[in-house]
Amino acid sequence: MGWKREGKRLAVLLAATGLLLGACSSGSENGAAGGEAAGAAEDGKPVEMTFFAVQGKAPLEENEYTKRVEEKFGVKIKWDLAPQDALKDRRQLLLASGDYPEVFLEGKFSNTDLLTYSKQGVLIPLNGLIDQYAPNLKALMEKKPYLKESMTAPDGNIYGIPRFNECYHCTYSEKYWMNKDWLDKLGLQVPTTTDELYEVLRAFKTKDPNGNGKADEIPLTGAPNKNVWNGNFDAYLMNAFIYNDNDKYLTLQDGQVGFAADKPEWREGLAYMRKLYKEGLIDPAAFTQNDQAISQLGNREGDEIVGSMTTALLSYLVNVWDDGITRHQHWVAVPPLKGPGGVQLTGVQQGITDFAFALTNKASERQQIAAIQLVDYAFSEEGALLSEYGVQEGIGWNKAKEGELNIWGKPAKYSFDNLPPADENEIRNDSWSLLGPKDMSKEFRDAFASSQNPLSSKGYETRLAQATKLYEPYAPAEFYPSGAYLRPEDTETAAQLTTGIKEYVMTNLAQFVIGNKDLDTDWDAYVKGFDGLNLKQYIDIYQAAIEKK
Repeated sequence: MGWKREGKRLAVLLAATGLLLGACSSGSENGAAGGEAAGAAEDGKPVEMTFFAVQGKAPLEENEYTKRVEEKFGVKIKWDLAPQDALKDRRQLLLASGDYPEVFLEGKFSNTDLLTYSKQGVLIPLNGLIDQYAPNLKALMEKKPYLKESMTAPDGNIYGIPRFNECYHCTYSEKYWMNKDWLDKLGLQVPTTTDELYEVLRAFKTKDPNGNGKADEIPLTGAPNKNVWNGNFDAYLMNAFIYNDNDKYLTLQDGQVGFAADKPEWREGLAYMRKLYKEGLIDPAAFTQNDQAISQLGNREGDEIVGSMTTALLSYLVNVWDDGITRHQHWVAVPPLKGPGGVQLTGVQQGITDFAFALTNKASERQQIAAIQLVDYAFSEEGALLSEYGVQEGIGWNKAKEGELNIWGKPAKYSFDNLPPADENEIRNDSWSLLGPKDMSKEFRDAFASSQNPLSSKGYETRLAQATKLYEPYAPAEFYPSGAYLRPEDTETAAQLTTGIKEYVMTNLAQFVIGNKDLDTDWDAYVKGFDGLNLKQYIDIYQAAIEKK
C-alpha cells in the first residue's frame, strides 16, 4: 500500500467521502456473532438507524459496501453527513442541540471527548456489546494490548472504537536520509556517532562532493514538523543525547513521567547542534521551509546540492515514483547515532488519539447490536479488505499470484498489480476507504504484495520497511503513550500548558542553535522560565493520565 497510492486515496476521500477502490470474494472470519443478520428485526424488517459521517460527492446510500453490509446485517442506514473540514464543528452542534444520531461512524472523538460525553450520558459503554457481538475486534484487542489500553477509559469502560491503522514505518518516523553518492566520492562511511556525522557534514560542505567547483552544497536540511512530517532535524539529533519524542518532550522511566527539555543532556544536544549550525552545516531554512521548498531542493535540475535530510519519507525530498528518475536510488537511511554519553535512541509514535465510532443513548438495543456487528465486520480480514478497497475483486485489489511477496519477502495474499487504470474523472463508490473503524493492523497491511526491488517505484513500501528496521532496535524501553486519557477536568489546562511549553521549547531551541541565545549565559534563565509555564502541573497532569486516576 504505497504512499503515493495512499496520498491519492486521501485526496479522493476529501473530495468524495473517501469512497474508493474495490473488492473481495475470500470468505475469511465473518464478524457477526449469533448469525449474519443478527441485528435484523424479528419480523424480517431491517433495523433503521442514522449514521453520522463525512459528506462527499458519491452518495453513501448508493455505495456498494453500504449495500453489502446493510444486507448482511439486516440494517437500513440513514446518513447525516458533514464536510470533512467541518466535521468536528457539525458534531459539536449536534451534541449540543440534543438532536444527534444513534451512531457516529466517523466522529473524530478524542479520548477526552469520549469521557466528556460519556459523563453526560450521551455516549454509552461498548464493553458488553464488544464481548457478545464483536469477536474480531475483541480478538484484536487481546492480540494488541496497547489497543485495548488506549480504548479503555479510567472508569474501565470503552466508549469509542478507532480506525486501527498500524503503519510500521510511521511508528518509527524520525528518520535521517543521506546522499550515499557523496559519501562514496569522498571515501566516507555512513556515520554511526555524532562525531562521525560532524566530520561527514564538514566534508560535504568543504570538499565539493557534487564536483561543480561551487560551494553550493547544503550538508543537512530539514523542515518544521508542521510542514514536512517529522522533518525536525533536532528530533533526530537530540536522541543521541536524551530521548526526544518530538511532541510533548515527555519521558517515562519506571512508570514515572519526566521532562526532557530542561535537562543537562538537552543542553549538550543544543551545544552540538549549535556547533553544526555555526559552521554552516545545518541549512538555516530548516526552521521555516515547507514541503514544496524541500521538493524543489531535492529535485532541482542539474547538480545535486543536498547531502542529507531528516524526514519520515524520502519521497518528500526526491521523486521515488518515476522509474525513469534515478536520483533517489543513491540515498540511504542513517540509523540512530550514538552520542558522546552512549545514548542512541529513536522516537516512537504509538497510541490511539482519534476515535471514529461511538453509540449514543438514542440507540435501541437492536440498533446497538446491529451497529456493533457492522463495525466488527470491518475488523475481519474480509471486511477490512472490502471496506478499504472495494467489494469486487479486480477493481481495487487482486488476489496475489504465486511468487508475489510482501514487504518482508514473504508470500502475499493480495496485490495492487494488474488493476484497470484509474479514471481521474470517475468517482469510485464501491468502498468506504478511509471511513469508519476497521482493522488496518500491521498484519493486514503485510498481506499485500510489494516489489522486492526497494529502489523501484513499486518497491517504495519495501524500502521504507527496510529503513525502519534500522530504527526499531533503538526504541526506548518505556515511552509516553500518545493516546493516554486526560481527566476531563484537566483538558483545558493541559491544552494551554502543552501549547505554551511546546512553543517555549521550540522557540528557545532555535535561538540557542542559531546563536541568538548563549548556552553559557542564558541556559539557567531558560530552565527557570519553565516555572512560569507551570511545568510541574504539566507533568502531574500527564502522570495522572497514564495512571488513569
